[in-house]
Amino acid sequence: MKSRIGELIDAAGYKKKYIAKELDVSPTQLSNWISGRSYPTLEKAFKLATILGVKVDDLYE
Repeated sequence: MKSRIGELIDAAGYKKKYIAKELDVSPTQLSNWISGRSYPTLEKAFKLATILGVKVDDLYE
């Protein structure tokens, strides 16, 4: 499953550092989600989707 998190963050105009802080995760952890090396918990995915104004399904292709 390919992550669209990075492109959605960029499209929303947020800095990745800001998103990591809002989700209470390290920038490295966020980077891993963006690259598909790991995935957020369901709770973090819902919070990320809310911040970005998208559905959780939109975070992945």
